[in-house]
Amino acid sequence: MVQHLSPPLDLSFAALSDATRRGVIDQLGRADASITSLADKFQMTLTGMKKHVQVLERAGLVVTQKVGRVRTCRLGRSGLRAEAEWIEAHRKLFEARFDALDEIISEMKLEESDESAS
Repeated sequence: MVQHLSPPLDLSFAALSDATRRGVIDQLGRADASITSLADKFQMTLTGMKKHVQVLERAGLVVTQKVGRVRTCRLGRSGLRAEAEWIEAHRKLFEARFDALDEIISEMKLEESDESAS
């Protein structure tokens, strides 16, 4: 299988493919939180939330710090910069292709109207 994304992007997009992990990112955008409070908020086991946080950590989207018995999570420093740049580049590509398609359709409609007028 051909790999099109770089490994860091693979990790980020895989991490963001899960609704719970996207919810964790949203929550941490409001305030840092312990894994326990995240587990409570998302009504899941502590073990389940730890696994979600580990996936986000591997992708660099979340950073954790353990103080005593509490592991606190906060957003990573990358801020989805590389992911946003990749998406923006591809959004521009899609827009250019759709603009070209719109132009072709307009030309076809113009030709149709010219033929029906003759």
